[in-house]
Amino acid sequence: MKQQKIWLSPPHMGGNELKYIQEAFDTNWISQSGFNIEEFERSLENYLGENSFVTALSSGTAAIHLALKLLNVEEGDFVICQSFTFVASANPILYLKAVPVFVDSETSTWNLCPNVLEDSIKFCLKQGKKPKAIIAVSSYGMPFMVDEILEISRKYEIPVIEDSAEALGSEYKGRHCGTFGDLSVISFNGNKIITTSGGGVLVSRNQKDKDRTLFLATQAKEDKNYYSHSEIGYNYRLGNISAGIGRGQMEVLEERIKQRRENHDFYQRIMADVDGISLFSAPNEDFYSNYWLNAITIDPDKLSKEKLRKTFLENNVEIRYLWKPMHLQPLYKNCSFFGSGISGMLFDNGLCLPSGSNMTNDCKDRITEILSIFKN
Repeated sequence: MKQQKIWLSPPHMGGNELKYIQEAFDTNWISQSGFNIEEFERSLENYLGENSFVTALSSGTAAIHLALKLLNVEEGDFVICQSFTFVASANPILYLKAVPVFVDSETSTWNLCPNVLEDSIKFCLKQGKKPKAIIAVSSYGMPFMVDEILEISRKYEIPVIEDSAEALGSEYKGRHCGTFGDLSVISFNGNKIITTSGGGVLVSRNQKDKDRTLFLATQAKEDKNYYSHSEIGYNYRLGNISAGIGRGQMEVLEERIKQRRENHDFYQRIMADVDGISLFSAPNEDFYSNYWLNAITIDPDKLSKEKLRKTFLENNVEIRYLWKPMHLQPLYKNCSFFGSGISGMLFDNGLCLPSGSNMTNDCKDRITEILSIFKN
């Protein structure tokens, strides 16, 4: 009999989600309004801390789109974006017919390289346009180099959209991811550390921006006794039932972070004797990762990435490539890119391993057995 599949990052319910869903049914708030939405937003604001104003939306992608709108990004504007990321970080730039400028990673966090970032800004300035925004991603839950990126942001007076889609619960110098950008994004897709089945939030720094976000996310309906619209709006509000799932999930967030970090400890132990594999880990104590996904790079002179990948798949264990950088995607092949190719090297040599918070000891034993094949 084929063994049960071990998934990369499956949803993990806490138990109280159904209570809040039932509450939505009992009160008949089966819409994009209701108490669950308000409470979900409030719980996130309390978790993230001071100056965090949360608007619950249908996806993290929608949140990035609205962040760009709040920064008045328009057709022809430059927007700098980390290349090593999922396509959702970049696509909203094209929604607005703006121009993506992609920047390479550095080796310690795999995120936006400060030196190359500054080169890209200087390039844009030579074209006669200052970039409207910098999209900095915390890939796989690892915070980017916050101090360095924000220093460049302040130097050139370019706002930062912090894409912490994968980084809820991660911290930099004791401060939560989701609080560093002028605007910040968190995702609650089904594979994230906690989920609303699909959804995301835009975190702004003041009530005015939160109100503007909600206005745009609900079709830009003006405050009149009849339907009146002076600008384009969107149907981006999170539903009350999905927010009920989020309320239940927030109750187990700290436990989920602990479980994901324990997975990282597990991989550190079992990979100690596997020559040619490097586990992606925080560079120093300033960086506290939720380790949403555990990722590895492989030395091609010592080990075959494809052999490792196929061995996992043959044993019904899901394993995936790292992000293919945006500048290498056909969709973005004509866009400017700045860097030395570190993100491309990560794609060539890296894999993501199962990291679900509900991984059992039996699952870990199977993974240990597979990796033992590749031990020294």
